[in-house]
Amino acid sequence: MPTYAYRCRECAGTFELLRPMSESGAPAPCPEGHQDTVKLLTTVALTGSASGPAPVPAGGGGCCGGGCCG
Repeated sequence: MPTYAYRCRECAGTFELLRPMSESGAPAPCPEGHQDTVKLLTTVALTGSASGPAPVPAGGGGCCGGGCCG
């Protein structure tokens, strides 16, 4: 289940909730009991992969990838 971040407009506190995606837009009262909250946009950083790091691309020169530096 994804975690969603919210901010309370009344107390300016932020909090997170584990919710199904189908409930991501539903109202979320803050832990202090305030009802005026807004869902924050968050980003997810993905690094590496299950099979290891991405391979380094081959070929090209150091400046632009072409043969201009040779």
